[in-house]
Amino acid sequence: MRLSLRLRLALGGALAVVLALAIASAALTALFAAHVQRRAEAELSVQLDQVVAALGRDADGRLALQTPPADPRFDQPLSGLYWQIDLGDTLLRSRSLWDYALPLPPDELPDGHIHVHRLPDQTGGTLLTLERSVTLPPSLGEGRVRAAVALTTADLDQARSDFLKELLPYNAILAAALIVAGWVQLFFGLRPLSEVGRRVLAVRSGEQRRLGSDFPKEVQPLANEVDALIDAREAELDRARHRAADLAHGFKTPLQALMGEADRLRQNGQTEPAAAIEEIAEAMRRHVDRELTRSRLAGRVVKDKATVAPVVQQIVSVIRRTPTGSAVNWDIAVPEDLQVTLDASDLAEALGTLIENASRHATSQVTIRASRRAEMIAIDVQDDGPGISADRIEHLQKRGARADESGHGLGLSISAEIAQAVGGTLSIANAETGLRVTLILPDARAGVPGTRRS
Repeated sequence: MRLSLRLRLALGGALAVVLALAIASAALTALFAAHVQRRAEAELSVQLDQVVAALGRDADGRLALQTPPADPRFDQPLSGLYWQIDLGDTLLRSRSLWDYALPLPPDELPDGHIHVHRLPDQTGGTLLTLERSVTLPPSLGEGRVRAAVALTTADLDQARSDFLKELLPYNAILAAALIVAGWVQLFFGLRPLSEVGRRVLAVRSGEQRRLGSDFPKEVQPLANEVDALIDAREAELDRARHRAADLAHGFKTPLQALMGEADRLRQNGQTEPAAAIEEIAEAMRRHVDRELTRSRLAGRVVKDKATVAPVVQQIVSVIRRTPTGSAVNWDIAVPEDLQVTLDASDLAEALGTLIENASRHATSQVTIRASRRAEMIAIDVQDDGPGISADRIEHLQKRGARADESGHGLGLSISAEIAQAVGGTLSIANAETGLRVTLILPDARAGVPGTRRS
C-alpha cells in the first residue's frame, strides 16, 4: 500500500515510541521488583537476627525462644510470615506455620552466613526464605542449628502488579505526548517538501519560473536539480521550436514558387496542371501552418485568460462577410462571463477553424453554445449539414490522425493541439442534424488542470 512519507514516518515513530515505552515499563517493573525483594530480604535478615538472638533455655532446660519476634503475623496461622529453627532432633517453628515445616534443602553454610532460597508454600505459593547456620555457645550446648525466616512472595508479586498498573496510565500519557510531538516535528520538518510541490505547481501554472534557492540545505540540492532540469528542458524545447520554425519557414519560398508556377500554367491555358499544383501547395501550406502552431505552443507557460464571447463574436463577424457565412443563420448563446485559460489569439485560431468548417458544411444554420462543466468550459459548434460517417469520426478521434483528409476537418488538428496544450480536449460527434464539434478548455477560475507543455 502506497502511503505518504509523513504517514510512514508518523507510524514508524508511533511504533517506536510504543515499543520503547513497553521495554521501559518492563525494565522499570523488573527494577522495582528487585528493589522490593531487596527490602524484603533486609527485613527478613533483621527478623532472622532477632530469632537467633532470642534462643535460650526454658525452665526445663530445653532450647526455646525466650523472646518471640514482635511481628504479630508470626502468631497468626498461615499469615505468610514464618520462622523455623532446626536443632537436629528438635524443630522449633512459629505458630503461623501451624503443622508445616519449611523444606530447607541440604546446605552447608559457613557459620553466620545467610543463604536465600525460594521454597514451596503449604498453600501452593512460593516462600522467600533466608537461612543461617549458627554454632551455639557452650551455655546452649555448643551444637549447630539452622535458623530460617520465610515470607510469602504473593505480597511481592502483588506489589509488582500494582506498580505496573499505576505505571501504565503515565506511560499512556507519555506515549500520547511523544507521538503528538513527533507529528508536530514531522509537520514542520517536512514543510520544505510541501513547499517544493507548491512551487513546482507554480512553475507549471506560470506563476514563477524556478523553484528558487531559499530551501533548507537538505532540500536545496533537490530544488537545484529540478531547476537545472527545467533549464535543460526549456533549452531543448527552444532548439526544437526553432528547428521546426526554420523548417516551416524554409518551405514558404518553394511554396510561393510553386504557386507562381501554377499561376503561369493557368495563364498558358493549362488549368488542370495548375489546379493540381495549387492543391498540393495548399496541402503543404496547411502542414506548415500546423507545424508553426505546434512550435509556437511547445513549452509555452499558460497563464493568459481569454473571454469566450468577444472572441466568438469577432470570428462570426468576419465569417459573415464571406459567401458561405452570409448564406446561413447564426444561433449564438455564449455567456459574457465565461473565461478560459488560454491566450485570446490561440482561442481565436482554435475556434476560427471550427466555426469556418461549420459555415462551409451547414445547410442553413450554425449553432454555437458555451457552458461550464465542472472546472472546464465547453464550446459547442454545430452545423445542420450532412455530417460524416462514424468510422471517419473514430479516425479523427485518434491521436495523430490527419484530420485534413476528412474534407470536413480542415485545420481540425491545429484546434486539437491548442486544446491539448492547456489540458483540454476536442471531441467530434454527429448530432441529430449535422456535425457537433466540442472544444473543452480549462475554466480560468479553476486554473490549468493537467496542462501539457509539449
